[in-house]
Amino acid sequence: MTKVLMVCLGNICRSPLAEGLLQEKVNAEKVQVDSAGTSNYHIGKEPDSRSIAVANKNNLDITQQRARQFSVADFDEFDYIYVMDNSNFADVISLARNAEDEKKVKLILNELYPNEDKDVPDPYYGGDQGFDNVYKMLDESTKIIAKKLNS
Repeated sequence: MTKVLMVCLGNICRSPLAEGLLQEKVNAEKVQVDSAGTSNYHIGKEPDSRSIAVANKNNLDITQQRARQFSVADFDEFDYIYVMDNSNFADVISLARNAEDEKKVKLILNELYPNEDKDVPDPYYGGDQGFDNVYKMLDESTKIIAKKLNS
């Protein structure tokens, strides 16, 4: 089984959407998807109501997810670790124990824009449009990831 982890700051806005989007695009018997945050701000909480709303609007249910913090053990558990922005990337890489751990960490938008190191903007402090934009970016990126995982 291939295991994929989506990571953002609080694990309530971007990574829950990425988790839900990828999960619906892959064979659940072959690919397991989870998400985590680099911070401990929201541990145990459900995704942000605006992430839930944009997911629902697109026929995706992410309400069963609960925020958790990324840990060093995740390097052993997951084959791929997709981070939402360069700050998350730095935070996750700082916990890597070796080159093998580091190789697992990728910026999710590099799937869409190879080697451009673009950030998925954090919509937390913005309006609903930010969540729509993030959903679209993550939908496109997870299509590419799913295609690779399903092949």
